[in-house]
Amino acid sequence: MKPRLLLLPFCLLLAHASAWAGAQKEEALSANVASAMSRSISDVNAPRLVFDNPREGQAWLAEMSARLQKKIPDPWVRERLLTAIQYEATRAGLDPQLVLGLIQVESGFNKYAISGAGARGLMQVMPFWPRHIGTPQHNLFDLSTNLRYGCTILRHYLDIERGNLYRALGRYNGSLGQPEYPNMVIAAWKKKWAWNPPPAVRTAALP
Repeated sequence: MKPRLLLLPFCLLLAHASAWAGAQKEEALSANVASAMSRSISDVNAPRLVFDNPREGQAWLAEMSARLQKKIPDPWVRERLLTAIQYEATRAGLDPQLVLGLIQVESGFNKYAISGAGARGLMQVMPFWPRHIGTPQHNLFDLSTNLRYGCTILRHYLDIERGNLYRALGRYNGSLGQPEYPNMVIAAWKKKWAWNPPPAVRTAALP
């Protein structure tokens, strides 16, 4: 008899293999917090690069696209994903480079990733969140929806922890108080995704 595991679809096995095992904890939200998060989730706009200087935006997109090429070979898919990440992160008051590091650790940029705990998509959002701040129709495997939820949730945890990134990341992963996950995300952020505009771009932005 073949092992039962072999009967699972290959894509499902791949999704589970590439996902981080942690999970956000389901906790009661105050009415004010739930309302604010719900407004953030429902405020849907087409993603776009958000930079004061358009040249800086194009330089960022070109550099991040080059770094992501091995993971996502298709240039159109890469640019669409990066634009959505930069837009949703900036909208939530987060550093897009931090969000890139979190996605690297959480899902390896696999939009169909599923963890053993049931977290879904690029930012590994737990399926209870739509019940609290969205609608049952929200598809957490949709690129923009997943990023909007993930960035909104991380912003919420940062607010709870008064800007303490280590504790906010621990909450995000469901491993509060343990250093491994925050250290992994911050290392990915600093070593893989840190970015400063080239001098020529910075100079062009000056009045």
